[in-house]
Amino acid sequence: MSETVKQKNNREKQKKTEKEHLNMKTVILHNVSVTLLIMGISTVMAQAFFHFSRNSTSVAIIYVLAVMLVARYTTGYITGIITSLFGVFFVNYVFTYPYMNFNFSLDGYPVTFIGMMLVSSITSTTTTRFKKQSRLLNQREKMLVEAEKETMRANLLRAVSHDLRTPLTSIIGLADTALSDSPKLTEEKRRELLAGIREDANWLLNMVENLLSVTRIRVEDTHVNTSPEPLEEVVAEAVQRFRKRLPQGKVDVRVPDEFLMVPMDATLIEQVIINLLENAVYHSGTDEPIEFYVEKRNDCVAFHIRDYGKGIDPERLKTIFDGAGIEPNASGDSHKGMGIGLTICKTIINAHNGTIEAANRLKGAEFIFTLPLEEDEEYDK
Repeated sequence: MSETVKQKNNREKQKKTEKEHLNMKTVILHNVSVTLLIMGISTVMAQAFFHFSRNSTSVAIIYVLAVMLVARYTTGYITGIITSLFGVFFVNYVFTYPYMNFNFSLDGYPVTFIGMMLVSSITSTTTTRFKKQSRLLNQREKMLVEAEKETMRANLLRAVSHDLRTPLTSIIGLADTALSDSPKLTEEKRRELLAGIREDANWLLNMVENLLSVTRIRVEDTHVNTSPEPLEEVVAEAVQRFRKRLPQGKVDVRVPDEFLMVPMDATLIEQVIINLLENAVYHSGTDEPIEFYVEKRNDCVAFHIRDYGKGIDPERLKTIFDGAGIEPNASGDSHKGMGIGLTICKTIINAHNGTIEAANRLKGAEFIFTLPLEEDEEYDK
């Protein structure tokens, strides 16, 4: 068994070495091709320039620029330094009298060529260093993005476990009570238990719809495929679905008189609206109507969902969209937490390149999310 593991490790090391060699060959081929192409074009330009001006110092500038381009489009220091040395000797050999001969003894030329070699070498090493630093910064930025995604994923899983576990426990408890043969269980009480089971089941269905909504987002780039949708129809559909789900919920709706086509995934945005309206019903602590209106701004449309209840705990505002700090609410209706719904809202709005925020007002709380009016080309890639 140990011999098999050892052979497997050796094979993996061999594959890794072969892959490194292949990558090295690819890099060398790329560097050589780019260097030859740039130096060839530079030589043609230098020949044409020298034919009209007969000024070797001006020609040297062309090769300094060539060194900069080689350093920019190749990997490592070697190609830039070799190119700078080649440029120095080539200018001396081809473009300096006596032509087609090396001559570093003429007045001023040693200083000129040494200066050219220094400028070329420094330019090459500086450009290469900047490229390396840029790659390191890009890698660091990618690592930070990945870390943020991991944090959001962990928070989402915590929100899922909280928001789904509690109603399941409630359904099991209510079902056990309803199925019991207790003489104290009247028909009215049994119907009340069944109504509670139905309510919890509907809540679970809503959570499943939320999770399915997230699967519509492309995981690789966290974007969605958008298309222009009529704003008024999307709002009307979302409100209609909300009223079917929560007939007791009161909402006053206002949309702009102007006909607006907004780039979006209509199904996902409807889900965001429903989530926010339901949160307002469950957590505002009031029977006053919810105010839902949409306004057009310069480059986006803003959706406002405001209640006139007790507001949001200021401590929760800091993490309300990331699923962190989930606790049962004071009313004991802990299965209707804000965790997963708001986390998914943030995911959906970010995928649309929009913004979402929550704030307390003098009375109640307000959620605002925006969608850009111009469709981002990267969504279609």
